[in-house]
Amino acid sequence: MSMITKRKLGTQGLEIPAIGLGCMGMTVFAGGSNIYGPADETEAIKTIHRSLELGGNFLDTADIYGPFLNEQLIAKAIKGNRDKYIIATKFGYEIDDNNQPTWRINGQKGYVKKAVEKSLRSLGTDYIDLYYLHRLDPQTPIEETVGSISDLIKEGKVGYIGLSEVSSETIIKAHGIHPVTAVQSEYSLFERSVEEAGIINTLHQLGIGFVAYSPLGRGYLTGNIRRPEDLPADDFRNTMPRFQGDQLVKNLELAAAVTSLATEKGVTPSQLAIAWVLSKGHTPIPGTKRVKYLEQNIAATAITLTADDLDRLASIIPAGTVLGDRYDKASMSIIDQ
Repeated sequence: MSMITKRKLGTQGLEIPAIGLGCMGMTVFAGGSNIYGPADETEAIKTIHRSLELGGNFLDTADIYGPFLNEQLIAKAIKGNRDKYIIATKFGYEIDDNNQPTWRINGQKGYVKKAVEKSLRSLGTDYIDLYYLHRLDPQTPIEETVGSISDLIKEGKVGYIGLSEVSSETIIKAHGIHPVTAVQSEYSLFERSVEEAGIINTLHQLGIGFVAYSPLGRGYLTGNIRRPEDLPADDFRNTMPRFQGDQLVKNLELAAAVTSLATEKGVTPSQLAIAWVLSKGHTPIPGTKRVKYLEQNIAATAITLTADDLDRLASIIPAGTVLGDRYDKASMSIIDQ
């Protein structure tokens, strides 16, 4: 199996593999639920190790996943090999002194200092390569939050600054305080709002990298959801308008059309979806907790899409297609748009 090529993320000096590994599904989420079904710690650690063997050493996590359980799992997986991995974690969903989520977003200077110490402890490391603000705190100027992360860079605790789900206006303000290396948002054939809002253009102008989470459309682009009944009753996606009623039926038809193009090309729908994100010059971080899927995802980095393939994908799901909101109302309300 071919090794993954490396590329620069942004213009501040961080070099990463072309594809990262989203680790969220490897442990329970805050509140004790498994977001994408039950996880097995041994298999998850094997997945992280296999990723490294193939050149995939860019791991993405967050303090709220667990809280801290996901970071602790990564600590176990990388023990003795810390210097071989590039670790990105996120903070911002407030976690109180009893390690319980309050579900407020907190970007205040004092909280940033507390959050980083907890993540460093959980990850069993003394530095975080890429530290993201998970969501914008509407009560705290972005300048204060970014200034605080900038202090952590001076202290050697953080390498580079990232932001997640932020508007062009916020990115410009943040970048004026300290150069931002990466912005992470949901992006896939099924989710193009960062393009439509001009955010991708802003990132290009400022030399900031773009990291695409959920590049498989929350599962639509895996080919594994073919009928509404394929979603378990307790699946968190049932709370998303995109996975409800008539919209679900319409979206499954679009996913089926992508699957048939993938079959024609002799690749899986997931691989086609990842190759599409790569063709745009972005870094996808598909989440998986199984070696088999990890290997398939990494193999997608060797797929070349022709102009005809890209045209056909654009005609199946043209930009601006109505696919339904990607989160419930409460979660949509905390995205900085």
